[in-house]
Amino acid sequence: MGTAYHITAGASHPDHPRTQHALGTVKRLVAVYGALSTGVFMALAFLAVTDRTVTSFMWGRSFGLLASAAVIYWLTVVASKGARWAYLRVRVLSSLMPIVIVAVDMVPGICPAWFAGIQAACALPLAAAAVIGNGSALRAAFPKGS
Repeated sequence: MGTAYHITAGASHPDHPRTQHALGTVKRLVAVYGALSTGVFMALAFLAVTDRTVTSFMWGRSFGLLASAAVIYWLTVVASKGARWAYLRVRVLSSLMPIVIVAVDMVPGICPAWFAGIQAACALPLAAAAVIGNGSALRAAFPKGS
């Protein structure tokens, strides 16, 4: 008997309801990542309008995270239609992005502490998506050679 993210041998394909449920959860987590990234971008816009210091790094970083959310979400949608290539990219991006986000923000003096903290909070739902995306359930649904 399996959990919501455990697929039995007979259910190892992208169209199975459990696979679709897991991919739906990944989509929701990526959407949360996107919403948080949008919030950070809007906060920077507010700070800029009120004559506060906003660096080009902060703008670029915020836009980059927002763009990555859109791309990862799109890839998840494509993967839910059975595309293994898209699933593999979701796995890689959702695993690497949280590490990159935190690692870059740890560089001393690159950004204010509040910005680094918010960026790290943005990475949390994406890390959760990586756990599900790299789990045995979805890996079984997208075997090599399919």
